[in-house]
Amino acid sequence: MHPDADFDLSSPLPSNAPAVLQDLGLGAICNAMAGDERRVFDSSERALLLGLTDPDDIYYRQAVLGDCLGHPDVVRRLYRTAVEAVEAERRVWGLYSDAPQSILSRALNAADILLAHLRELRQEGDEHAGGFSSEGFTRFFKLLSAELDDDYLGVLDSHLEELRFHNGLLASAGLGGGNSLSRFVLRRPGPKSPRPRSGPFGRSAYSFEIASRDDAGLRALEDIRARALNRVASVLARSVEQVRAFFTQLSAELAYYVGCLNLADRIAAKGGGWCFPAPLPTGEVALSSEGLYDPGLALRQGAQVIGNDVRADGKLLLMVTGANQGGKSTFLRSIGLAQLMMQAGMFVAAERFTASVCPAVFTHFKREEDPTMKHGKLDEELARMSVIAGEITPGCLLLCNESFASTNEREGSEIAYQVIKAMTASGVKVGFVTHMFELAEGIFAERPGDALFLRAERLPDGSRTFRLVEGEPLPTSYGQDSYWSIFGPAPAPPARD
Repeated sequence: MHPDADFDLSSPLPSNAPAVLQDLGLGAICNAMAGDERRVFDSSERALLLGLTDPDDIYYRQAVLGDCLGHPDVVRRLYRTAVEAVEAERRVWGLYSDAPQSILSRALNAADILLAHLRELRQEGDEHAGGFSSEGFTRFFKLLSAELDDDYLGVLDSHLEELRFHNGLLASAGLGGGNSLSRFVLRRPGPKSPRPRSGPFGRSAYSFEIASRDDAGLRALEDIRARALNRVASVLARSVEQVRAFFTQLSAELAYYVGCLNLADRIAAKGGGWCFPAPLPTGEVALSSEGLYDPGLALRQGAQVIGNDVRADGKLLLMVTGANQGGKSTFLRSIGLAQLMMQAGMFVAAERFTASVCPAVFTHFKREEDPTMKHGKLDEELARMSVIAGEITPGCLLLCNESFASTNEREGSEIAYQVIKAMTASGVKVGFVTHMFELAEGIFAERPGDALFLRAERLPDGSRTFRLVEGEPLPTSYGQDSYWSIFGPAPAPPARD
């Protein structure tokens, strides 16, 4: 996932995550990636919401994903091996106690399981490493080959077998204060027990017997055994924990790529296309695309959807107006999803997509009425924008859909105008969908060079093409079209004399 770091599984998601998930329909994308696997959902969601901000890191992840798309079966097997290792090791816990002998027994069983799965990874690498070219997979397979060669795996097998003490446990200890035992050292026993020497009474000089009813003697002997095993049991348990952590990390990182494979399959089944985007540094203001569409809509609709071309390089403001039901909100979501998918190192739903990376994506979409009636809609909108204003930084992307339309047009336009001006002046890129003509006309009249005006296309007969074209705002959103589509055809114009 990263060229020089692990995929972070513990850092909290950004505070704007719930709004982004809801407004952009990101949950549907994550569900399509995950199927019914929670691990894939979590990794996909985390990758999308904690995006990369360095174009080089994005290209690194794109190369790894390119290998995955070229060898999906191998990647799925690697993922399944890692998941099975984690789950099988977890089941070993059983009813083990915290006694050293119990810890050692569990660690030995877990080590056998993990070692078998390490061998499976090595085998996959031996068979398929030559087909992978990305830096990430090349380094991964080289690591498996170098660190898990046959000699090393054989030594591990030998050590684990010795720790089962088939020839008995041999340890040494010294005498401490009050003749108590201390300084335990576990020794390697020979292949066979030493030949006992006869003592003066016919017993071995190396042995002693404990009477069957000597409970105190048995407990003392068990304590000696436990103290002799304590250190090796602790060391082996920590070693098992490290190997398990490796498989946990590997399963989480591969889960993301498996999610990308799933999404690519789902999009292809709907007839949709995709491309690897070209990310540019944050300092550049860039956004251009061909055939950009909302993948969530394509998945829901079950058919290929209309894409849009955008030429917004150097534009801090993208103002979208036009006919009702013309695809404006869908277009805004497609921009947000493409930005997040690009910065996750994924493909995007477009024929071509280029954009500058941003520190974060913020959304401010209209909401339903507060059911608790604690706040009016305008108060709620202002409160959300206040939170965004406190967190947003230069270079971020803010997407607003019908913001501040809950009040009258004059008041809503003034509020939105001040927000847009403050954001763009601070270097924030803004995408704003609105029906407020006073707002759109006022900004258009200023003719700012850093603004692009798009309008939802409407044909003369009232039909929508769901394409966005460059054009100045119009004083109507053609709401009557929606009325007549529900209540019947529009009346014919009166005949002229």
